[in-house]
Amino acid sequence: MFTLTSADGDYLSPTPGTLGGHRRARLYGRLDCPSALRAIARGGYVRHRVFFADEAAAVAAGYRPCASCLPRRYAEWKERRAAAGHTDAELGALIGLLERERPRVRAVVVGHGRDTASAAAAEAFARAWDGDVLAVVDWPEEAASWLRQARRFASGEPDAWVVAGAPLGWARMSSRLRVSTAWDPARTFGFASVARAVALAPPGTMEGVRGADPDGRAWRIGRNLITYHEDER
Repeated sequence: MFTLTSADGDYLSPTPGTLGGHRRARLYGRLDCPSALRAIARGGYVRHRVFFADEAAAVAAGYRPCASCLPRRYAEWKERRAAAGHTDAELGALIGLLERERPRVRAVVVGHGRDTASAAAAEAFARAWDGDVLAVVDWPEEAASWLRQARRFASGEPDAWVVAGAPLGWARMSSRLRVSTAWDPARTFGFASVARAVALAPPGTMEGVRGADPDGRAWRIGRNLITYHEDER
């Protein structure tokens, strides 16, 4: 019997998998992938090795194509991700963070930049969230002060804020939030692009913000440092 992975978890199959993958990196590829074989030869990779019946099973489980052995599939995945503004693994991990938060999060305010990717990510979250969305606030990359948008975003007393935004626009928006409102970064959760804004804002502006990266890993922003860890879904 062979242990294979699917969207529902691991299961036993009398037929071996046709693709391999890495559980932590959330990627799949050919069984003869040169990159995977080199990692295995060095003694790594094996601990997190998984196998799939086929490509559909790998995609359904939230894994993305390997850039080394499946370059065309990877390019297609990357293009779709850019258009959507997020990955399924990223969205699932973000919702998981919110669902595990205590006190329980029910009502959220969603904020996003006006670029297509950020708007799409925010819309996907709003559709998937099994709770109340008190407001959806957007902001431009360039503005006189971002004060009007910041006040709208910080109002309503939500249990948490959820953010999807290009790094520069969010850096400016978060700076205005810290100076002019009662916004709490420790109650704020973001898509991957939010983490990249930390270097563009004054130190400590986003300290405490949490979120997920495209592979489903969770991250947290410190004063000047982003720490990553596995999302324990």
